[in-house]
Amino acid sequence: MKNPEGEHTEIDLLLETIYQRYGYDFRSYARASIVRRTMLFRSNAGCASVSEMIPRIIDDEDFASHLIRYFSIAVTESFRDPLVYRAVREKVIPLLRTWPHCKIWHAGCATGEEVYSLAIVLKEEGIYDRTTIYATDFNNEALDRARAGIYEIGKLKEATRNYQQAGGKRSFSEYYHARYQAAAMDKALNERVVFSSHNLASDSAFGEMHLVFCRNVLIYFNHDLQNRALGLFTESLVHGGFLCLGTKEDLQFSDFSDRYELVDKNARIYKKKNWP
Repeated sequence: MKNPEGEHTEIDLLLETIYQRYGYDFRSYARASIVRRTMLFRSNAGCASVSEMIPRIIDDEDFASHLIRYFSIAVTESFRDPLVYRAVREKVIPLLRTWPHCKIWHAGCATGEEVYSLAIVLKEEGIYDRTTIYATDFNNEALDRARAGIYEIGKLKEATRNYQQAGGKRSFSEYYHARYQAAAMDKALNERVVFSSHNLASDSAFGEMHLVFCRNVLIYFNHDLQNRALGLFTESLVHGGFLCLGTKEDLQFSDFSDRYELVDKNARIYKKKNWP
């Protein structure tokens, strides 16, 4: 039987190898998630052990890329948690309107469904044309899908329901073009979106953001990496800017809880305080 401690040491070496060879840092991701995804990949790749994977990671970039995709969290959907988008409409956008131009960082955007959801809300509230959205993820394959904005048509029924619950003002069908088994989002929705690669574990902050949208990403980080990410968001936001987290995430036990005031508890929306 495999020694659990030995297996965990092998995973530590695997993560260190990925970092040293390719620059992707998963060493501070939540351990249970990393172990689960590593074992799933090992099984699917037909490897007898984690240690067997390490030399292949070094020598085979395609093999490494495949594993890295396993570590990428791409669970998302259009208007996920509709109450959040309703709260953004009612409690965030009225203040965003007071700035002549708005900059939004959508961190961990995955395949982009929530980026287009936010763009729709901004359009319906009349401020999309004076907004720039920086949509980032470390997974370049996911970013390519986000740029294309083409999704399975089978997901549209739930997306339509979510949109309506989020306070949608039009027919959701006006925002996409369906053909065969795919739906392409209206190109007007990404005219103000800049998709780019960014790793919350190793890259730096963005500047002068009015809203940081990072939902259901921090739950996959350990405490230290959560604090690093929250530090980037806090550094990026202007005074009075907004931070929107996932509905199972909060600032309560972070190093930055005193830097924000709560705007909406259920939607996990916070406003950055003025700081001396």
